[in-house]
Amino acid sequence: MKRTFPAIVILISLSLFGLILLQISWFHNLLETTRNQYDNNYTQVGATVADELFNSTSKPMLRLPRRGGMTFNSDPHFYFLKPTLVGEKFTSQEVQEKIRANFDRYNLKKLEFEFAVTNAEDEYELGSKNFSQEYFDTVNNKRRYFPIIPINNQDIEIGTPEMLIIVVPDFDKQIWDALRWVIFGAVVFMLVIVAAFYVTVKSLLYQKKLSEIKSDFINNMTHEFKTPLATISLAVDALRNEKVQNDKEKTKYFSNIIKEENVRMNKHVETILQAAFMEKQELQLNLTSLHVHDVIQAVLENYQLQLQEKGANIQLLLNARNDLVKADEVHFTNLFSNLIDNAIKYSKEQLSIVISTHSTKNHIVIRVADNGIGMSKESVKRVFEKFYRAHTGNLHNVKGFGLGMSYVKTVIDAHKGKIKVDSTLGKGTTFTIDMTLLPEDKV
Repeated sequence: MKRTFPAIVILISLSLFGLILLQISWFHNLLETTRNQYDNNYTQVGATVADELFNSTSKPMLRLPRRGGMTFNSDPHFYFLKPTLVGEKFTSQEVQEKIRANFDRYNLKKLEFEFAVTNAEDEYELGSKNFSQEYFDTVNNKRRYFPIIPINNQDIEIGTPEMLIIVVPDFDKQIWDALRWVIFGAVVFMLVIVAAFYVTVKSLLYQKKLSEIKSDFINNMTHEFKTPLATISLAVDALRNEKVQNDKEKTKYFSNIIKEENVRMNKHVETILQAAFMEKQELQLNLTSLHVHDVIQAVLENYQLQLQEKGANIQLLLNARNDLVKADEVHFTNLFSNLIDNAIKYSKEQLSIVISTHSTKNHIVIRVADNGIGMSKESVKRVFEKFYRAHTGNLHNVKGFGLGMSYVKTVIDAHKGKIKVDSTLGKGTTFTIDMTLLPEDKV
């Protein structure tokens, strides 16, 4: 895992980077292709409209001059009549509709435009409302000129050429607007890929972390079972000795050792089974009315021997006026048992434990503080994780599976309470529990 994980991250990162580059290149090509297509279609629209306007205006007529009634001159001269101008035949609205129809025909339905028709003196015959404003902005706008009256085949000028001018405001911006859904889809697609990459890496890190935790758990479990089994083996060997068999006191002593170590192993097995049970389903509670102060005192009585061995100083500041809660007696007792056991395990010399309570209108707050070795910020964040055990530095006599605090959190959550931990490395730890009170009239 140590070798494959960096390789996986590097390969996925390279793939993601390559995909981003391909997306950028693809979009650049799409933008250029769309711009050229729009430009070509835009030119085609102008030419088509100019041709339609020319075909719709009056054609020049050929006329012979008369002299002396019905007779013709022997040297006749031909004259061309001046054709009808676009501004004389069409209104601005009609020309705009023609341009709009051709834009739609060439798949430029969303392209905005301004237009004007000019005569030979560059005077406006007709045009759109904002043409003058947009005409002079050559930086952002694109404009094209389309002759309406062409030159005849014999290079003889037929009338005076008119010009159709079409201006597309913010040409590039309109292209970007036309591609906005493509851009949006590409961005969303890339975000999905990045999110998938993040989730993959996070899952790999979690699996790596879980593998390490399970390895630690197996090592701890092996150690926890190996010690009592070795003790039982030595006690059994001692009982086989004839001198020990003839001495009732020694026989009783070694028998008690076997019994105690057996109880110890059963307790470990029960802890593991309980953790497995909680993994599969929610904690089943048998809720009854309990006095918190009574539970705390009962737990302390069970730990009298361990506390005496440590020379512990216990302070009880049970100031809560109302201490009645609805809780499961077994799990609630085990909760405090785990907190006291934790304080003893991670204690220094001259252990001091302060247990205090106070009540508000609807809640009771319980604090269990010790002057032990404390925890780092990382340990404080992870103290309620299953199988997690805080580093104890030079303290090597701390035993357990890292399930105690996880169990405490599970019990508190099942009772819809809250628990938080404050700790300073080298100074001690304080656990604060907040539970909902039962009304005093139910005491």
